[in-house]
Amino acid sequence: MSTKSLPEAPETIVTDEHRVACDGGNGPLGHPIVWYEMGDDEMVECGYCDRRFVLEGGRYDPNSPGI
Repeated sequence: MSTKSLPEAPETIVTDEHRVACDGGNGPLGHPIVWYEMGDDEMVECGYCDRRFVLEGGRYDPNSPGI
């Protein structure tokens, strides 16, 4: 699957970690902290706010020169 076929995310966060946490980013207006593990997928989306976390240099990284 290429990044071009992914639906738009409200926010994409590029990270070098496979394990990420999301709280919605809005302080008290956010959501409970949830942890996600990317595994081999190089990407995970938050089940609460649809934030997308992508692995730096991975196939979903919007800053990767291969895209």
